[in-house]
Amino acid sequence: MEKEIIPIETLREKIDTIDKDIVRLFKERMDVASLVADYKREKGLPVHDPVRERQLLTKISALAGNEFSDYSKVLYSTILSLSKSYQRALLGVESDVYDKITRALDETEKIFPETARVACQGVEGAYSGIAAGRLFSLPDITYCPSFDSVFDALDKGECEYGVLPLENSTAGSVVKIYDLMMHHNFNIVRSVRIKIDHCLLAKRGTSLQNIKEVFSHEQAINQCSQFIKEHPEIKFTPVANTAMASLAVANSERNDVAALSSRHCTELYGLQNLISSVQDQGNNYTRFICISKKLEIYPGADKTTIMAATGDTPGALYQLLSLFFAHGINITKLESRPMPTRDFEYIFYLDLDVSIYSPKLKTVLSELERYSGEFRYLGSYTESVG
Repeated sequence: MEKEIIPIETLREKIDTIDKDIVRLFKERMDVASLVADYKREKGLPVHDPVRERQLLTKISALAGNEFSDYSKVLYSTILSLSKSYQRALLGVESDVYDKITRALDETEKIFPETARVACQGVEGAYSGIAAGRLFSLPDITYCPSFDSVFDALDKGECEYGVLPLENSTAGSVVKIYDLMMHHNFNIVRSVRIKIDHCLLAKRGTSLQNIKEVFSHEQAINQCSQFIKEHPEIKFTPVANTAMASLAVANSERNDVAALSSRHCTELYGLQNLISSVQDQGNNYTRFICISKKLEIYPGADKTTIMAATGDTPGALYQLLSLFFAHGINITKLESRPMPTRDFEYIFYLDLDVSIYSPKLKTVLSELERYSGEFRYLGSYTESVG
């Protein structure tokens, strides 16, 4: 005998009825959670009770049975996260991070500075310098030999700001920067996206047929893979910076070398542009961050970057991400990097699409202070397109 197929409208009506009961019971549970908060306030107890939480999840898993055990753990982990968040909101639990943010909002000037001492990696003509020119009207730029030395210049007070490339729309993240971010204290105060147009630059009088070797930054080489495939006879050599590649060509005694670099370097180093827009994608942008030693938060900041570590336990990353989902905060980027001092544990960098004035951000940052021992707030800022 064939199984009766119940009409979808009937099933949806049944689900609607069940959902009403779930919402009613959820509200009842949160009402009880508020009474728990009152008790904890009276007794001076912490909101988070890990022993009770483990016991509850074990009990729920058993009640759900084998088929729904994992689903129930996910559901109740989210409910417990919301319950703790609600209790902390009722208790007015203080946040050291948000206290620092509040002070920065009060103390930061209302207009981003037009001029400042800025450290960039590379030499004159580097894309970082171009980004600095888009961020500041009249930057006093000091060029450093490496990304690490940009952070060092900031640490030593040799500059007020540093400008660093963080990710490219074609080649992805600049992982060296993310690794260095673990080891330095800094704050992101602004970011800018710069359109990248790689040109093949060589000495005047040189033709493409003469070229045997091309210098450029590793990221730039990765962004020009199609051109590389079309010219297997050419050797591509990574150097520290695209502008340094142009300088190396200009100073070289060879006439068979070229550089993948910005158009700006053509006149700067007396070169000729053999081919424009060598990159694979015409819509090629690199995102640069502007960092400072002091926390500065300018009006209109609508992007926040944080860093957090999770334990090497099942569901740890889910618990971290579910916190943002529960509060309706969009994560626009998630980057993971291995922690150098711990095997198979990772630091996660998250870009959040949320206004600095949103109470949701305050709640989430307060939660993160207690959730992760490796949590760091890296700044709130605006991002422009140069």
